[in-house]
Amino acid sequence: WQHLVNCWENQLDLRRNIYLIDFHLSVQVSSNLGGSIILAKSTNNIHNALRHSFIIGAGAFFLAILASLAAKILLDNILSIIISLILLLIIILIGIIFDIVGVAVAAADESPLHAKCAKKLYGAGYAIKLVRNAAKVASFCNDVIGDICGTLSGAVGAIIVLRIILHAPTINEVILSILMTSLIAAFTVAGKAFGKYFAIRKATDIIFHTGKILEWMERNLYIVILNGNKKGRLK
Repeated sequence: WQHLVNCWENQLDLRRNIYLIDFHLSVQVSSNLGGSIILAKSTNNIHNALRHSFIIGAGAFFLAILASLAAKILLDNILSIIISLILLLIIILIGIIFDIVGVAVAAADESPLHAKCAKKLYGAGYAIKLVRNAAKVASFCNDVIGDICGTLSGAVGAIIVLRIILHAPTINEVILSILMTSLIAAFTVAGKAFGKYFAIRKATDIIFHTGKILEWMERNLYIVILNGNKKGRLK
């Protein structure tokens, strides 16, 4: 009887050791699998971020070329210093407006926009898309458009300084350049500071109105393309 009891206890110990080995192996496999999944996700996120950065950089390059060419053509045809100053203010204002949208899209609340979309309000669907892609929208508005407007405002300011010196050679060029650079920086920084304060407080309303503008632009562009196709078919 004692011999049978000892055999039975040995079998229990053997089974317990087997269970423990299986448990440790399963934990190790699951931990390795989980680590592989996390590593794969992080790698995909890095690849997506690099691809997004490359697209943003390439887009900024071509947009900067187009904006610089457009500003040069305008300045070549505009000889008035006052109109050139107005163009400079418009460029600064565009940078401030896009900075407001970039800050607002990061601070906007999506829930009120869903309520507006349920009521089928004009632009609500576009506003929700903006909030869901807040990182990309903020990067485009703040980085791409903001940097392009900053570069253009500096270039336009330099051209205005040269024109003022041509009309009034007695003016000190260094003082005028420093004054123009300081005024551009002051207007830009002050406008963006006020814009951020306004954007954080009225973020959802700003994005809702931005969605309205985007929907209006898309609808009108679609109508123009459709009418153009109809005219082409009639011909």
